Amino acid sequence: MASASGLYTPTLPNMKRRFTPSIGIYRSGFWFSEGVSKRVLCSSTVQGADKLAPSESRVPRLVSRGCKLVGCGSAVPCLQISNDDLAKIVDTNDEWISIRTGIRNRRVLSVAGRESLTVLAAEAAKKALEMAEVDPDDVDLVLMCTSTPDDLFGSAPQIQKALGCKNNPLAYDITAACSGFVLGLVSAACHIRGGGFKNVLVIGADALSRHVDWTDRGSCILFGDAAGAVLVQACDSEEDGLFAFDLHSDGEGQRHLKATIRENETDHVLGTNGSAVGFPPKNSSFSCIQMNGKEVFRFAVRVVPQSIECALEKSGLTGSNIDWLLLHQANQRIIDAVATRLEVPSERILSNLANYGNTSAASIPLALDEAVRSGKVRTGHTIAAAGFGAGLTWGSAIIRWG
Repeated sequence: MASASGLYTPTLPNMKRRFTPSIGIYRSGFWFSEGVSKRVLCSSTVQGADKLAPSESRVPRLVSRGCKLVGCGSAVPCLQISNDDLAKIVDTNDEWISIRTGIRNRRVLSVAGRESLTVLAAEAAKKALEMAEVDPDDVDLVLMCTSTPDDLFGSAPQIQKALGCKNNPLAYDITAACSGFVLGLVSAACHIRGGGFKNVLVIGADALSRHVDWTDRGSCILFGDAAGAVLVQACDSEEDGLFAFDLHSDGEGQRHLKATIRENETDHVLGTNGSAVGFPPKNSSFSCIQMNGKEVFRFAVRVVPQSIECALEKSGLTGSNIDWLLLHQANQRIIDAVATRLEVPSERILSNLANYGNTSAASIPLALDEAVRSGKVRTGHTIAAAGFGAGLTWGSAIIRWG
């Protein structure tokens, strides 16, 4: 059984007295039973449950509940930075960047324009609500997937405030860098299927320009700022739009992609007996993004196809059942390599990398929103989405739009 995976179906022993045959157990907490209209069981696996007394039994209850994606939106900063613009401040040129990455432009938050990530995220969320025809007061949860919040303690509550949600719905941040949006989708499904939530806003938004070394041509050419959002809504299990998922992390890979706390020295030593050595510390700050591009490339082209194939297997689908491949927009060579491995033709790939660069957690919902609004992605289309990045983290989800 894969770690933190969705929709995996081994047989549950000694349960025939309680349920119809062939119950599926999933470590994600999502369970489906064949022949019972894909009812969802909201709990974790409990061994020996049949030996418990009725009052002690931890066997999960059946809940006929699914979730679907019904609205999307996006927002980007006004300031556009082209490859030629970058060539004025670092030793590079348009050809060098576009050949190696596929990127030609990116958007960056402007201090002069008083833009903020929270404002972008709220704008994207409003557009998603408008498409879904859902009032802000009907939102039960706001998930802000970001690694660059405007506030150290999280930006999600400020988005909830900006939306004017009068019922004070729960709002919190998810920090998983470029994998954040996929984790947000799965988290939304857990809240809906297991917690009774009805409308969950999942927002992917990042402003990596704040943490870029603009003198490092190996990294500054890659990143841009943006926000994208989807509304995930409860539905009958027969309409469920999250077919399967597969999530992983590997802390050993952090050395290849990180932005760690800078270690600052203290001004002086306090006290006469040495008890206050090193106190008070100076204010800390994060270092700029440090990345080993070659290792990150090798990591992505190895794990992403495996993750998507695993999710497809759990969903009972194959690559031929997929209408669109939507990967985190990190590098066009990574996208092409993964598509080749999965035998997905270029006309079934969603990519807007050339216009926005790597926008971290925003990249998947930003590309999805553009594809939906342009008419590429239509109701009923099946999408294989995958995120990957710092942590290292990676994950995929097989979803249906609408």
